[in-house]
Amino acid sequence: MGNLLNNTVFVSAASGWLIAQILKTLIHMFFTKRFVAERLIGSGGMPSSHSATVCALSAAACMQYGVESFEFAISLILSLIVMYDAMGVRRETGIQAKLINEMMVAFAEMGKKDLSTDEKLKEFVGHTPLQVLAGAVLGILIAIVVCNIIP
Repeated sequence: MGNLLNNTVFVSAASGWLIAQILKTLIHMFFTKRFVAERLIGSGGMPSSHSATVCALSAAACMQYGVESFEFAISLILSLIVMYDAMGVRRETGIQAKLINEMMVAFAEMGKKDLSTDEKLKEFVGHTPLQVLAGAVLGILIAIVVCNIIP
């Protein structure tokens, strides 16, 4: 049984996720001037770690097995679905969560005692098209580097 760390497709995808999460945390810290540990594992934000992961997976599969391979075909379809979902349903969910959180605060300020604002809905869920594009480019670049390092 081979070593998983010698698998360029796996290492590319895992590195895509890890590097995107670190960048996302650093970018968030730069703009907010505070470290938020949740950004290291959370979804949403710049760049999209989902896009970085699946694009690194697809690019590595393409370089490893070729554009005609079923491995590349499967990973490409998966990538398109994940990125579409990140910009669509998941982004809308985040927008709705932000609005509901604002409504809960407004209701609490109006004296509605039966509503709890202790636990806010998660607003960082989806991505803008720019965040998805940045993640996709990052993932492809990571796959190129990894595929040229691991024999």
